Parts: sequence; structure tokens; C-alpha cells
Amino acid sequence: MTSPGGSQPDAGAVIVGAGAGVRAGPGEPKQFRPILGVPMLVRAVRPFTSHPAIGQVIVVVPAGFEARPPEWLGKLVGERLTLVAGGATRAQSVRAGLAALSPSAAVVLVHDAARPFVSRETIDGVLEKARSGLGAIAAIPVSDTLKDVEQDRITRTVARERLWRAQTPQGFPRAMIERAYAGVANGAAAPTDDAELCERAGFTVAVVPDTPYNLKVTTADDFRIAEALARELR
Repeated sequence: MTSPGGSQPDAGAVIVGAGAGVRAGPGEPKQFRPILGVPMLVRAVRPFTSHPAIGQVIVVVPAGFEARPPEWLGKLVGERLTLVAGGATRAQSVRAGLAALSPSAAVVLVHDAARPFVSRETIDGVLEKARSGLGAIAAIPVSDTLKDVEQDRITRTVARERLWRAQTPQGFPRAMIERAYAGVANGAAAPTDDAELCERAGFTVAVVPDTPYNLKVTTADDFRIAEALARELR
């Protein structure tokens, strides 16, 4: 998938990897840890740096690492990939990434560094929706039975027919996401993802069906699942 008319790349990507990842256990930031010998952040970045429609990739890292990255990450920095320092919250980190994007990026994709197995097809689907003027998120329908629980007691069973699990990338016309972030009031509840922020601002956000392979690696158990998945996909 190239930019319309075969012109120059019209999209930019912000890869959010500034969190400490404490639920993954002690050690270096989880996004720097290897999955079958390849740092998870590298696996998350590759589908975007190799995409012909994406002209710039901004990787948001914990403060300090943008100036002194690990050697393997420093080697990736160049005209197409830039490191910037993140903030205390995800929203602050996305803001930092947006601010670093070139004006030529008319469409913005935001992706979690903790999702190392995103497919080209998913990226293409989100890009297509964003280019049409909508916000868009990769997502999968909920298949589990959901329970509302209070103090270890089930209060009700939640209907799942209209429920989807939000994943990334999430894509937006640049003007949309910048306007959504500009409208965040001081003291407002922090959004859990960028789509929520755009929803609050009154923008339409669509879903792009994704696969469970695009999992988010959060805990030590997730790393074991990711290792098994990496063996299957290689």
C-alpha cells in the first residue's frame, strides 16, 4: 500500500514505548527485552519502518534513553527514525511523539511498543480508514463471557455482542488527533487510548478487524506466549 497516486509517503507513526513495564518484572524496560533474541521494540518498529506509505517513525522512549539508547536501538536512528523522550503518562508521550512529526505526515498512526506482532494487513486497514477522514483502531470482537464484579461478587453478566477489544495501531487524520489533544482540559481523566480522546472530542472512530496475534506483552507470562508465537511466525 503506497500513498495515493504513488506520491511521497503521507503517513507518520508514533511508537509509544516510554513506560517502565513494572508488571513484566525487574530489569530493563520491558520494551527493550528480547523475544527469541530480538528486542521487542525492534519487532514492533519494523512493520512501520518497512512500510512504503510511512515516511517517518517516532519512537517514544523513557526519558534519558533518547540521548543514550542501547547500541542496538541507536543503530536504527536516522533520517526515517527518531527517538524522543516520553512523559509520565501515555498521553504525554503521544503528545511528544506528535510534536516531533514532520509537517508532511497528513495521517498519524499510534502503536504500542509492547505489540511486537502487528501485520501489514492491519496497518493497511487502519491507514485506509484514516485517509478517508475517520479515526480507526485495530480491534477484535470479545469472545469471552464478561462479568461485572464488585468485591469478588458477580453483579451481572455483560452482553458482549457489541464489545470489541481495542488494540493498536490506531490511526487518525493528523488534524483530528492534534485537535483532540489540544482540547484536553487540565484535570480531565486520562484517556486509556487515543481513540477515546477523539471520541470525547466528537470525532467518529471506526474499527478494523485484527487478529489475536497482535497481543500486548505486559507480564512475564505474556513474554512466554510471545516466545512461542515468534517461533510459529518465523
